[in-house]
Amino acid sequence: MSLLEIAGLETFYGASQALFSVELDVAEGEVVALMGRNGMGKTTTIRSILALNPARSGTIHFAGRETQAMRPHRIARLGIGLVPEGRRCFPNLTVAENLSAAARPGRWSLAEINGLFPRLAERRDQMARTLSGGEQQMLAIGRALMTNPRLLILDEATEGLAPVIRHDIWTVIRTLKAEGQSILIVDKTLAELLPSTDRCFVLEKGTTVWTGRPADLTPELQDRYLGV
Repeated sequence: MSLLEIAGLETFYGASQALFSVELDVAEGEVVALMGRNGMGKTTTIRSILALNPARSGTIHFAGRETQAMRPHRIARLGIGLVPEGRRCFPNLTVAENLSAAARPGRWSLAEINGLFPRLAERRDQMARTLSGGEQQMLAIGRALMTNPRLLILDEATEGLAPVIRHDIWTVIRTLKAEGQSILIVDKTLAELLPSTDRCFVLEKGTTVWTGRPADLTPELQDRYLGV
């Protein structure tokens, strides 16, 4: 059974249509990659899921409930944790305060997050604005996990980060996958993304053009849909 199911999704920015009949689904315990070149609709799809850019037509179901008519905060409370592009930590709160502000009961506690990201434990009393970009990204992931989501959405979680930080974050993603966390992930680093996912959906010009297993995403398909 799908945890998230999207069918015929169409979204506009004013009079300009951005998504054209997007199809996407994520099963319980599955890691799904949402892929495509820049500007093809990946972030708009995520924003539509959360009603930040409400869909004009099509259907979105999460955990068996139709969500298009819901407000963003209600959708989030159904069990969706977002790590947005650009991190967006609370700059004037400490690391511990950022994490505690999002806390909901469940698997992930402050102690568990500190175990997952030891750097955050070391900087627990430090203001978020003083962290490095990589540390802020760890904090954004930790904050999303503190909501104890059924589905974690990662939008460009490793973009622009140093290789050692990217390695640490991909290690955490693989740990979450092994624990059965459902994840929808947008990322461009195919060498790290493909081994970490169960299925891929590729968007081109706001339309789902390919779906399949990572092993079936041949170099020819990568060049056609993902190449610069």
